[in-house]
Amino acid sequence: MAKISDEMIQEINALAHKSKTVGLTEEEKKRQQELRQEYLRIFRSGFKQQLQSIKVVDEKGNDVTPRKLKKAKKMN
Repeated sequence: MAKISDEMIQEINALAHKSKTVGLTEEEKKRQQELRQEYLRIFRSGFKQQLQSIKVVDEKGNDVTPRKLKKAKKMN
């Protein structure tokens, strides 16, 4: 799984700041959009992994994890 790097965050923030102050060139706007899409892809992937690692248990200790989630775990 890819990780969101500090450099990526810094570049995203720098472009956002520049956008708010002096504006971006067309090339910078394109780069900003690419970075945002990559950030979202990595974030969603990590979030999906977190959700798939969840086990739902009722008050009596019975596993009540939804079938859909169990199936997704088996597929990975």
